[in-house]
Amino acid sequence: MALYSTNLKNVKEHLDDSENITFSCFGAFETKRFGKDSLRNGVFVATEKRIVFYAKKMFGFELESFPIQNISSIEMSKGLWGKKIKFMMSGNTASMKLINQGEPENLVNYVRDIMSSSNLETKEDILNDIPIQIKNLSNLRDEGIISDEEFSTKKTELLSRI
Repeated sequence: MALYSTNLKNVKEHLDDSENITFSCFGAFETKRFGKDSLRNGVFVATEKRIVFYAKKMFGFELESFPIQNISSIEMSKGLWGKKIKFMMSGNTASMKLINQGEPENLVNYVRDIMSSSNLETKEDILNDIPIQIKNLSNLRDEGIISDEEFSTKKTELLSRI
């Protein structure tokens, strides 16, 4: 079992050149080993792109990567023995408990901020795309591919999204 600082130093070798660790914490990652629930001490690190779990082992390491854009929910709780972070993705859940080193609150808030800004950008992209869709529909109407009635119906539908 490696210490927080050792895991933090070693995980950097597995990040892309453009990735930087923004926040990290040390605790017990909940995993399965031989089909049974198990705990592995290691670090969660948040970068601009993903959350990475890394644990140094006697002969090697364990690494799991979770792209932030795939995370649908992230939670944090506090218990007697430390904090717990749990995040959900489509068909997958990852959690670390017994966190008593690092910045778990900042890591969670950082991921939440990225999740929020990603959702805003998606909504903004949709809103910016509506005028282009209406123009394309207008061209289809002018070429006789769709009728005036079909154009008006679709245009009204698109404008209702704004």
